[in-house]
Amino acid sequence: MTARDPYLLTPGPATTAAATKTAMLRDWGSWDGDFKAITARVRDRLLAVAEADDDYTCVPIQGSGTFAVEAALGTLVPAGGKALVLANGAYGKRAAETMARIGRDFELYATAEDTPPDPAEVDRILAADPAIGHVLLIHCETTSGILNPLEAIARVVSARGRALILDAMSTFGALPIATAALGIAAVISSANKCLEGVPGMGFVIARKADLKAAAGNAHSLSLDLADQWSYMEKSGQWRFTPPTHVVAALDVALDLHAAEGGTAARGARYAANHRAVVDGLRALGIEPHIPDALQSPIIVTFRCPEDPAFAFQPFYDRLKAEGFIIYPGKMTAAETFRIGCIGTLTPAVMDEVVAAVGRVLAALGVARRNAA
Repeated sequence: MTARDPYLLTPGPATTAAATKTAMLRDWGSWDGDFKAITARVRDRLLAVAEADDDYTCVPIQGSGTFAVEAALGTLVPAGGKALVLANGAYGKRAAETMARIGRDFELYATAEDTPPDPAEVDRILAADPAIGHVLLIHCETTSGILNPLEAIARVVSARGRALILDAMSTFGALPIATAALGIAAVISSANKCLEGVPGMGFVIARKADLKAAAGNAHSLSLDLADQWSYMEKSGQWRFTPPTHVVAALDVALDLHAAEGGTAARGARYAANHRAVVDGLRALGIEPHIPDALQSPIIVTFRCPEDPAFAFQPFYDRLKAEGFIIYPGKMTAAETFRIGCIGTLTPAVMDEVVAAVGRVLAALGVARRNAA
């Protein structure tokens, strides 16, 4: 058993820096001026990461990323409106379930878990149904690790005069998102993914005009994004008790993000992590499920070895004992497991992961096959 904390090889929560953890050792008064200053600073910095202009604002929301998704959908899509939900995995399907639960009309365009949505088909659907006012796209679907075609979808949505809501949960801070240039209506993410903060806070980058127009839309008191924004603009405070320690940790995490070189540098490190683990596991005969051309550098889905000696739970348990916590597969069409490339990981750590996988497979009696 390793003496250190295990590395989290997941799509979030991710392994965080010591400075980020240390930021949570201080208690903050939620109405105090010092904490209000942290909130304002974090909001401004998130807008900069999003490449947003003065037409946009950042609205933080208590809870996980799913809370922020529900807040965005329930606030920005009016009760009489309709959205097109693009789904090629669990998180697109969750967005569709959210729409159903909150009583908003929607159309579901679903593709296979290894197939991105076709911009031409999106264009056809929008042309055929003028009632659709919003389109929801998952940037990186962590069910598989597939990267969906943001720019092409954004162009289609903009050309049809509709509003794009982007779930950038697993890409924000690591892959560029030109929010203003692409005319994206809203970008949703959370603290504990590529920004390398801790769980407990989501946020939505949205147009101020859209939030003003959305007053009274929300299905929920606590998830009313327009009201949260209005209250913050007036008082600098959160409407209800904020996750103070999480916000303070994100402030430090954003310091580290900037010091690393911002989105481009963080994305480059994750890409190097991805390359190291894919090449290493391929050498052990374990192949990724998604083609390289469609694969994000965020998380990789690998096919389980086709060997009767392999079972996921013993594999997971032995890797945990080696100091690495991986993710089970979430795809319905194949037996898989997932390895995340985000957090304070490096290619050297990923080399250690590959070596540990080799030792575990040997201990389980899984025959190593030559890579294709």
